[in-house]
Amino acid sequence: MTQPIASRLAAVDWEAARASLDERGFARVPELLTAEECAAVSALFDGDQRFRSTIEMARHGYGAGRYRYFAEPLPPLVRALRRYAYPRLAPVANDWAAALRRTERFPPDLDAFRALCRDGGQEKPTPLLLRYGPGGHNNLHRDLYGEIAFPLQLAVFLSRPGLDYDGGAFLLVEQRPRRQSRGEALLPAQGEAVIFATAERPVPSARGHARAVLRHGVSTVTRGRRDTLGIIFHDAR
Repeated sequence: MTQPIASRLAAVDWEAARASLDERGFARVPELLTAEECAAVSALFDGDQRFRSTIEMARHGYGAGRYRYFAEPLPPLVRALRRYAYPRLAPVANDWAAALRRTERFPPDLDAFRALCRDGGQEKPTPLLLRYGPGGHNNLHRDLYGEIAFPLQLAVFLSRPGLDYDGGAFLLVEQRPRRQSRGEALLPAQGEAVIFATAERPVPSARGHARAVLRHGVSTVTRGRRDTLGIIFHDAR
C-alpha cells in the first residue's frame, strides 16, 4: 500500500527544509509523490467536472499555457497535501511575520486558517493544475488573491524533465533592498515538491530583518508537455 501523504510529510526533514527556506526562500522535497500518483493527477486536467475555473494564460498576458483551479471537494490527494503540509509551514509563516513586524498570525491548522479567509470574503479554493506545451512559459508573478495570504506555497512537479519535456525550468527571483535581483532555475524530478515564499520573506539586515520580494515563473518549454500541481493555502475572492 502506498504510504499516506500525512506520513510522507511527517518523514520530511523539516529542520533542513526550514534552514533552506530561511537562507534561500525555498526548499526541495524529493519523492513526495509516486510516478503513478503524478500520472493520476495529470489525468485530471481534461475532466471539466473537477474544476471551477480555467485560465488561458496568453489571453491575460500571463505567459503561454493553461491552468485550472480545482473546485470543492478537492481530489483526495490534493486535499491531503494541502491539509497536512499547512501545519508544518505555519510556524515558519508566524516567525517570518514576526521578523517583518507584521501583525497577522496564522492558526496551527488549515481549517482555522480557511475560516479566516472566509471571514475576509475569500471562499474559492486555489489549488490548481498547470499545463505547458512547446513555447509555454509563465511570467514572473506572485499568487495573491486578496488581503489574506499565507506566505508559503508549494509546487509538485508531475512530469519528467528531459523525458516528457525540455526547457521549462522553475524560476524563482528574489529582490533584496538595495541589491541586484538573485535568480534560481530549478528542474525538479517527477514527484518532487518545492516549497517557496509566496510573495516576500525576511532577510537579515543591519536593523534586524528587511523585506525581500519574491516572484516565481517558468522558462520556455522547448519540447513536450510539462504538468505541475500548485498548492496555495489561502483561498480567493
